[in-house]
Amino acid sequence: RDDLVTGVQTCALPILIAALAVLAVAAALVVALVLLLPARHDPYTRSSLSLVGDADRGGRLFLINCAGCHGIAGQGLVGPRLQGVEQRRSDAWLIGQVTSGRTPPMPRFQPDPQAMADLLAHLHTLH
Repeated sequence: RDDLVTGVQTCALPILIAALAVLAVAAALVVALVLLLPARHDPYTRSSLSLVGDADRGGRLFLINCAGCHGIAGQGLVGPRLQGVEQRRSDAWLIGQVTSGRTPPMPRFQPDPQAMADLLAHLHTLH
């Protein structure tokens, strides 16, 4: 009888793991839709993304507003490492993070759209 119970549990485990994996993927898709789609339709985000940023001006903004937590080279200090961030996060996501300050101790920061485009251009240079 113990073999029968163990056999049932062993067969059910892969099904449970597969079901949990499907739920995790579905949850990730919902989070992506909730966080990314509204940002792309936000007038501020659209405006910032439509502009060509100047990395030098963005670098000056970064030094004044961001380097204290993220490091002068974006290597991360109190805040996370930003080197290569354009490969991990979309520009729309970055704008949302900067303007919302959704992960304390990150402050809210909403520069004009050109300054945000400049900041994004600078972030793209951090490697």
